[in-house]
Amino acid sequence: MNQFLQAFSFIARNGQLPGQPHLPTLTYYSLGTLKITVIAMAISLAIALPIGLWLGHIHRGSFIAINLGNVWRALPSLVVLAIGFAFLGIGLKNVLLALIVLAVPPIITNAYVGVEQVDADLVDAARGMGMTGWQVLWRVELPLAIPLLMAGVRTAALFVVSTTTISALTGYADSLGEIVNNEASYHLSGVIGASLCIAVLALLIEGFLAMVQRALTPRALRHPHALSSNELLAAEPQLQPVI
Repeated sequence: MNQFLQAFSFIARNGQLPGQPHLPTLTYYSLGTLKITVIAMAISLAIALPIGLWLGHIHRGSFIAINLGNVWRALPSLVVLAIGFAFLGIGLKNVLLALIVLAVPPIITNAYVGVEQVDADLVDAARGMGMTGWQVLWRVELPLAIPLLMAGVRTAALFVVSTTTISALTGYADSLGEIVNNEASYHLSGVIGASLCIAVLALLIEGFLAMVQRALTPRALRHPHALSSNELLAAEPQLQPVI
C-alpha cells in the first residue's frame, strides 16, 4: 500500500525525483506514448482497412483475413523487435514495426467479418438500384460494418498503447516505457506511477474511440434491436458514413 501512495506522490510531482529536478516529466513521456500510439494506429489502419474491407466485399480471402491474421498476432512483440534490429536498427522505426504487427490482425479480421456478414438482400437491393461495387461498399456495407470494425480498431488501440513500454528496449526514450523499464532509477513507486498513467491513457483512448464509433454508426444500428431489411432499405440515405 505504501508503494501505491508513493506512486501517486510520484504522479503529483509530474515524474520528478528528489534531488534530480531536470528529468523529463510524466507529461512529456505521456505525450510521447500517445505519439507512438497514434503513428502506429494510423499506419495499421492504412494497411489493414483496405485489405479487410475489400476481402469482405468480394467474399474471398477468409484465410488471409482470419487465419493468417491470428498467426501474425501470435508473434511475440519481443521477437518482432529482435528481427527488426537486423533491418531497422534501434529506435522508433523498430518500435513501430512491433506495434503495427500487433495492431493489424484485429483490424483486418473485424473489417472482413463486418463487411462479409452484411445482409445479402441489402447488397442485392443496392445493386438493383444501380449502385457500382464501390458505391455498395461505401454506402451500404461499410456503414453497417462500423460496429464490428470499430471493435477491432478499439482492441488494436488498447494492444498498442499497453505495449508501447517496449520502446525503451530499442533505445527510444520518449515514452512511459523509459520509466517502466528503469526501476533502478525511478524505484517501484515510479514504475507503478508510470503504469497508472498508461492505464489512464488506455481508458481515454477507449472513450474517444467509443465516441467515434457512435458518431460513425448509422442511427438505425445504435439501438439494441436493429431494423428489418425492408426498414433498412427505406432508411438507406441515412446509411452513408459520417466523414
